[in-house]
Amino acid sequence: MRRLRQLAERTPPSRERYADLLRALAIAMVVLGHWLITAIGYDRAGRPTGQSALGYLPWAWPITWVAQVMPVFFLVGGYANGAALTAWRKRGGNATGWLIDRSSRLIRPTTALLVILAISGGIARLRGANPSEVRTVIWFATIPLWFLVAYLVMVPLTPAMYALHRRVGLVVPLVLVGLVALGDLGRILGPANLATANYLFGWLAVHQLGFAWYDARGASPIEPGRDRPGLRRRRLPTSRRAGAVLLLTGLVALVLLTVVGPYPVAMLNVPGERLNNTAPPSVALLAAATAQLGLILLLQNPARRWLRRSGPWQTVLAVNAVVLTVFLWHLTAVVLLIGLLNALGVLPTPTVGTAAWWAWRVPWLLALAVVLAGLVAVFGPIEARTRRHGRASTGRPVHTALVTIGYAGVAAGLLINSLTPKSAAEPLGLPAPTLVAYLVGAGVLRLLRSGWENRG
Repeated sequence: MRRLRQLAERTPPSRERYADLLRALAIAMVVLGHWLITAIGYDRAGRPTGQSALGYLPWAWPITWVAQVMPVFFLVGGYANGAALTAWRKRGGNATGWLIDRSSRLIRPTTALLVILAISGGIARLRGANPSEVRTVIWFATIPLWFLVAYLVMVPLTPAMYALHRRVGLVVPLVLVGLVALGDLGRILGPANLATANYLFGWLAVHQLGFAWYDARGASPIEPGRDRPGLRRRRLPTSRRAGAVLLLTGLVALVLLTVVGPYPVAMLNVPGERLNNTAPPSVALLAAATAQLGLILLLQNPARRWLRRSGPWQTVLAVNAVVLTVFLWHLTAVVLLIGLLNALGVLPTPTVGTAAWWAWRVPWLLALAVVLAGLVAVFGPIEARTRRHGRASTGRPVHTALVTIGYAGVAAGLLINSLTPKSAAEPLGLPAPTLVAYLVGAGVLRLLRSGWENRG
């Protein structure tokens, strides 16, 4: 508490506390959402299994317009990356050095998760577990890693995309939305893989708005009178009127696209639906992101006043210190709790939507919170104690090449895991190419952060 109080007191006036609050709330909503919609049952072999309850609760689909908060995380990510890159360059650093420094907070907690899961999978296999069953359990625990694949692409693209933002401003996200629409048209008329590029274009569009929000806070040096009017402006309009317009526009577009148009109402995956608004991101999801942005702007002033108080701000700092750890381990908590209750013979499996199922939600959430708190207590310090190195790279070509290899290896490893079927016979639960690619990439970035390439 004393350290949190000191951090709160040292917070510079220029820091956008609201962005930190949104990050913490977004992750909290992801965790609670996943826990709430998890429906537990048994398969034909008598083994515990889980699935989404959304397919049985169609009345809850419109709630996902607010509950699907990944756009908020990418918006805040764009803001944070724009701010961090600008500050780094003010200290004389370059893009390569920034990427080396930025990798630490993302990769160290993720490495801990993958290593622990691989060791656990290996132990289970040595004890005679079926490799397909091991893979299924670990696949469920690694579902959050799909998000990191997308975000680990956003980070190395930030220097180039922020430079593009500084040239043409809001034209960039508008063009990206158009590309998402083309991808959607392709998968509506043909196979779903015609929209694969939307994984990049959709999240990149929201990330770009984060740059515009950062510039709008006045922290980015835009010369007076140089911010262009219209779509080429670099700053995001942030008035209450702009917020109301964005909220209304997003909601109207959502209704037209989902109720009238071909898109599912739910912004989360619903089994049996031909289209998925999230995988990959659709125009409907971007409409939801527009409405969410409008709501964020409408609430910003009261939220900032509230965050000036020491207590709320210390809470936000505490959550953000371990926010990635919470996200990475929250489904592992589900696996551990199900395994424990099943071993004790007391795992409830009420029918989704019944009174018993709803009543079970309260002790279910409380028990998961206890398990996750234990995991965060063990693994949270890995993230919380991560320090920025603050060294500027010389920008030699070898640095750029190694950074590229590092990020590519990490992203490729996580992507391979996401694409590998959950029933694949993987002795460690994780595909061997995943471990090789990820550990090579993480190792390269770790060596760069240590200054190894400059020694001698």
